[in-house]
Amino acid sequence: MAKILLLNGSAHQNGCTATALQEMISVFEKENVETELIQIGNKQIRGCIGCGFCKKNGRCVFNGDLVNEVAEKLEHADGLVVGSPVYYASPNGTVISFMDRLFYSTSYSKQMKVGAAVVSCRRGGNTASFDVLNKYFTISGMPVASSTYWNQVHGFSAEDVKKDLEGLQTMRNLARNMAFMIKAFDMAKSTMGLPEMEREFFTSFPDGK
Repeated sequence: MAKILLLNGSAHQNGCTATALQEMISVFEKENVETELIQIGNKQIRGCIGCGFCKKNGRCVFNGDLVNEVAEKLEHADGLVVGSPVYYASPNGTVISFMDRLFYSTSYSKQMKVGAAVVSCRRGGNTASFDVLNKYFTISGMPVASSTYWNQVHGFSAEDVKKDLEGLQTMRNLARNMAFMIKAFDMAKSTMGLPEMEREFFTSFPDGK
């Protein structure tokens, strides 16, 4: 059975972001896709310090804040949904710190794992936040799932989001597209394998020219 991890980057376990993610989970269940919702927004998660420990040891130097635990789960998952509220036209700091360390410290291939970003806001800053989160996927060979609008919901509370009928519709369509992509990629991998991934060149201009 396919499995998708969903990260709730909000400090509010049952708030706006959670409402959007739960709408997706309801569809995944109908699509026979296993889900695991992980609450990260209320954890104390420090940022990456660029120490290089993960390159030598295959895990982040900091333990106990879910990054290494989620890294293990992601290796065996088929997709990842990252949900975040909008703070100053950006995902909140906890989400950024978590994603920086999760993606930098995982040495295994994330190629063809399906990624989706979900943002919640009262009014503005949603597309800027959406863009930031999608960059984690597009640098990692992860196809990005889309919907019938940008993956966002609006509201100041969970009750507000429940009134955002188009936003909830967007979440359901996103989940259906994501489930379809995962199933289709699984069928394709069994017959064609994964696309070739080149890693020979690394632009760094070490000679300073």
